[in-house]
Amino acid sequence: MLLAFSVAPSGTPAEGPRPGDASVHDAVAAAVKIVRESGLPNRTDSMFTTIEGEWDEVFDVVKRATEAVGQFGSRVSLVIKADIRPGYTGELTAKVDRLEGALADGS
Repeated sequence: MLLAFSVAPSGTPAEGPRPGDASVHDAVAAAVKIVRESGLPNRTDSMFTTIEGEWDEVFDVVKRATEAVGQFGSRVSLVIKADIRPGYTGELTAKVDRLEGALADGS
């Protein structure tokens, strides 16, 4: 499965790494660090972080990333989009490669 997610805090934390500071980039960095340390294939862009793996391992990473962001605010916003295609791996790059090939063929 490919799973793209975006997670961000809102509100001001009462405690945690930076009480009174609602810095979004620090919160997002905490989430991305968890993703990168997971060992799952991943890619982060300006809007989403996409990870590839099996259902349980992907959602475990999303849960831990969301919990990390929760330390930066009293609420957390989480957006998820998934492409569930059993039997396929390497789709994090293969889907883009197929798109680029189609664009090249049409030029």
